Amino acid sequence: MTTTRPLTAAPDADLLADRAAFVRTETIRLIEIAGTGHYSSVFSCAEIFAALYYTVMRTDPTQPDWQERDRFLMGKGHAAVGLFPILADLGYFSKDLLDGYTRLGSPLGDHPDMTKVPGIDFSSGSIGHALSNGLGMVLGGRFHDREFFTYVLLGDGEMQEGQVWEAAMSAAHHQAGRLVAIVDRNGYQLDGQVDEVIGIEPLADKWRAFGWEVHGVDGHDAVAVADVLLGLRDRPADAPPVCVIAQTSKGKGVSYMETEPGWHLGYLAPDDAQKAIDEIRGASA
Repeated sequence: MTTTRPLTAAPDADLLADRAAFVRTETIRLIEIAGTGHYSSVFSCAEIFAALYYTVMRTDPTQPDWQERDRFLMGKGHAAVGLFPILADLGYFSKDLLDGYTRLGSPLGDHPDMTKVPGIDFSSGSIGHALSNGLGMVLGGRFHDREFFTYVLLGDGEMQEGQVWEAAMSAAHHQAGRLVAIVDRNGYQLDGQVDEVIGIEPLADKWRAFGWEVHGVDGHDAVAVADVLLGLRDRPADAPPVCVIAQTSKGKGVSYMETEPGWHLGYLAPDDAQKAIDEIRGASA
């Protein structure tokens, strides 16, 4: 069985940095095709994507429906434009599909569709449902004596959704030890700063109060992210669920996007796109 997770090697810092830069530059390229897209929402979680898919998760791109594979769900489904290049890179589908991103007849849209895209485990778009579905997958795996992990990437603005906390309470009750929520704590949502829209702190204490084990990590240190997630692999299936709060910057990698929340959704003209790509590649060199 081919897996994308090295079974003995430590996280490769150069590989993860390269793949995070790849996510950012491909996001820019694909949004040029679409005409608009979510740059900064992808850039805040590029290292998380890289750590999961190139070090942590057990997957087999030749068998997307392999029952023992680890699952990945995105609450912040608008970041799918950054995940599609990884799936193509790993061989889930032809890289040529990327060139038709969002075009009529393409399976690749602004949000991921599990009925159309190999490697997508959950069709997300309506914010707040992913954690509930992830819990269902973990409990289904337990029923069938399977040992896969389920990782759910949540936006910090998503913490304002009541269903997230219903799922959190239920997961702790069921001791869903192979459920890992990763909160992309970039501080911004569509309407502005998260804590000005509806304050969510003290976030770690809230997850602990719901019965979860909580870890904090620099979400732009891909090796640190991988180390935290790999450190959870041997925990008992009936342990408490885990929340990893990843401190990130919205728009990380393109300096002016890091200070302007309006890039949650936008479009870069070709010259500006090339300047952004040059900055990303220069930082990762």
